[in-house]
Amino acid sequence: MKKNKRKIIKLLSSKSKHFYTSIKNKINTKKNISIKKYDPIIRKHVIYNEIKINN
Repeated sequence: MKKNKRKIIKLLSSKSKHFYTSIKNKINTKKNISIKKYDPIIRKHVIYNEIKINN
């Protein structure tokens, strides 16, 4: 069987409880992702950090 190279991740806001879901390539991106995105709860751009999704 072929192993899946992509993983579903959860991006959690550093300022509130808001989150986004995304897909990352496990082979190319080994470290955790930190992205600056818009947080609609506080209405500002903040840093979103990757956390595990409970499957």
